[in-house]
Amino acid sequence: MSFSKLPLIEPIQKALSAEGYTTPTPIQEQAIPVLLDRQDLLGCAQTGTGKTAAFAIPILQILHEQQRPERGPRPIKALILTPTRELAIQIGESFSAYGRFLNLRHTVIFGGVSQHAQTQALKTGVDILIATPGRLLDLMNQRFVDLRTIELFVLDEADRMLDMGFIHDVKKVIAKLPGQRQSLFFSATMPPDVAKLADTILKRPVKVEVTPVSSTAETVKQSVYFVDKANKKRLLIHLLNDPTIGSALVFARTKHGADKVAKDLAKAGIQAEAIHGNKSQNARQRALTNFKSRQTRVLVATDIAARGIDVEELSHVINYELPNVPETYVHRIGRTGRAGNKGVAFSFCDAEEKEYLRDINKLIAKNIPIVDNHPYPMGTAPAAEKQEKPGAPQLETATTGNRSEKPGNGFRNGNRRRFGHR
Repeated sequence: MSFSKLPLIEPIQKALSAEGYTTPTPIQEQAIPVLLDRQDLLGCAQTGTGKTAAFAIPILQILHEQQRPERGPRPIKALILTPTRELAIQIGESFSAYGRFLNLRHTVIFGGVSQHAQTQALKTGVDILIATPGRLLDLMNQRFVDLRTIELFVLDEADRMLDMGFIHDVKKVIAKLPGQRQSLFFSATMPPDVAKLADTILKRPVKVEVTPVSSTAETVKQSVYFVDKANKKRLLIHLLNDPTIGSALVFARTKHGADKVAKDLAKAGIQAEAIHGNKSQNARQRALTNFKSRQTRVLVATDIAARGIDVEELSHVINYELPNVPETYVHRIGRTGRAGNKGVAFSFCDAEEKEYLRDINKLIAKNIPIVDNHPYPMGTAPAAEKQEKPGAPQLETATTGNRSEKPGNGFRNGNRRRFGHR
């Protein structure tokens, strides 16, 4: 089935085409008609299954079709609750991409940063709010957020919410929602506590279960480099000075990070462009065209922007930053080694990313070979450069009262770590 066969309005079809989307994933194919029919949904799905589009696309269409001219600030009609800053930002980028031709506003709120820009956006009025639990409760208590107008509610990453100790915050938020609403509940696993929570949120839900991608192509040669965060730029330039690397797709975790990597490469004399959600469609298309035609040797992308990129004979994928969910790694490196061609995937791993690497190894059921004979081994960065610079992007979090919880400090449940996600 193609997206054109789904009952989607023309502006969304146009946005999906611009993103390079042609065929819906199983969860998208099953969930979108259910949600457009205004039914509750219980999704058991992990990252790599296309979950964000499965709920973002129908939410955008529903809100667009019921739009009416309103005086004053727009009331919030849809709430997406997710556990971490990083996931919230990724979801926000998806809404930007799929809703680019619609007159709908969304904003993302999370802790760990000043609330000023977030409260200004809320004062202006938004249709869709993407939030982490701690900051949402903070702004609700300050009367910046009123949930009485919510018509669509998404609880994303429910098992991670429990792992991170957010269950009480989630229950406080749910208590403030209207009884009459459409609810969507997503979790990678369904232990008793999660199933019990789902029962309190959903009404006669349709259940969708999807198995995530978990294996890598044999045509892709993988390797990992342990390197200090401060030396990643130097290592990347060192590797790209090899003329046998014809083209490389480099993955950064954030839009700011993608821009910085591209600028660093350009300063080093390496042709590079960045592609991410903050770029205009024309700029993104131009960067992609330049990359496909080999005018640009390196394309630096975020995961959201890279969706739909299909470049023939792409020789290398480089994970400048490891993804915090393992299935994303499988999708990233799957962009090389296609159609019988061989490909190469390099991954950089700093001290904070070792847990991510362990999860990737576990998912793909093998250890990625380590390259230790490179000029920037871990532990060799100057001490001053190892310090995080002020204002650098950080993984989230949610803050409630005096508590601040960040990914990596509470994902554990016994000795097991769960990831359910995009």
